[in-house]
Amino acid sequence: MKTKAQKKEQVETGVAQLEKSKTVLFTDFMGMSANELNALRRTVKEMGGKMVVMKKRLLKLALASKGIEYDPKRFEGQAGVIFSPKDAVETSGVIYKFGKPFFAREIFKMLGGLNVDEKRFLSGEEVRMFGQLPPREVLLGQLVGMLAAPIRSFLFVLDQKSKQAN
Repeated sequence: MKTKAQKKEQVETGVAQLEKSKTVLFTDFMGMSANELNALRRTVKEMGGKMVVMKKRLLKLALASKGIEYDPKRFEGQAGVIFSPKDAVETSGVIYKFGKPFFAREIFKMLGGLNVDEKRFLSGEEVRMFGQLPPREVLLGQLVGMLAAPIRSFLFVLDQKSKQAN
């Protein structure tokens, strides 16, 4: 049982983390071993974020300080809360990649997220979809390839026509 001072400290920690965060993800990690949970914390820390386990009622108080309405009944059990300074797509990608081996055993779930700047909640499905997207650099490379393909085809046709003329 936490004392009132410990609860107040946890809310203050949540508020401080919200100030530095663009994205907040909610996870269910029940069934993970202590080593696996520590690996998740290290992964989040490498990305510049922080993972905390908070009671939903305390999370509601922390979010209320930013003017964000949160219903504690939204998720069952305790929530693993990941505060990240990165955007939702990048954060989801890192967490999805980490959680992939655990999804089949259903000991790690991505419950949802929050875009702090827009004060908009994301469903668990949206977070998983963001997580499955390729990295930004890969998407940009694919876009460049799609834009260059018609030009390459046109140049090939011109080259073949010039060979026919000779």
